[in-house]
Amino acid sequence: MHSICVFCGSSNGCGPAYLQLASEFGALLAARGLRLIYGGGRVGLMGAVADAVLAGGGEAIGVIPQLLVRREVGHAGLTRLHVVDTMSARKQLMGELSDAFVTLPGGIGTMDELFEAWTWTQLGLQRKPSAILNAGGYYDSLLAFLDQAVDAGFLRASHRQTLIVDDSAERLLDRLAAVAA
Repeated sequence: MHSICVFCGSSNGCGPAYLQLASEFGALLAARGLRLIYGGGRVGLMGAVADAVLAGGGEAIGVIPQLLVRREVGHAGLTRLHVVDTMSARKQLMGELSDAFVTLPGGIGTMDELFEAWTWTQLGLQRKPSAILNAGGYYDSLLAFLDQAVDAGFLRASHRQTLIVDDSAERLLDRLAAVAA
């Protein structure tokens, strides 16, 4: 496993805990020699992850659609920034460049990215694991919903089990490495 795609918010969230989580995760990626693939912004959690990777001497590759270059303020200090035409092209290229996907706190765009990457694996379009870093229980309600979808017969238990969830960033990366190997 060489490259981790991180999905997370383009805003800071409420309180310093989310930015701290993003910075610590970026520093951990750099310390482990894992290349960051992400949405290319320099603001919010996205910017915090990228800045921490770069500060740790790691590589940060951004992928941003032209329409968001100004809104998410494309990060000019990255190892490489790909500017693409559409949101779909963004997700496609991030997927191609990555070995695994990790979701940190974020909003609807983050959910879109998580569910699309996880669906690609479920459909057999790729064999890359998806994971959620559930620090502070941010995703507890989403995880309960997914369990309800299993109980209601809309999500197979085997597919639900492929989503790796942990509240420890170090354990999460260890689990991803074991699956991606």
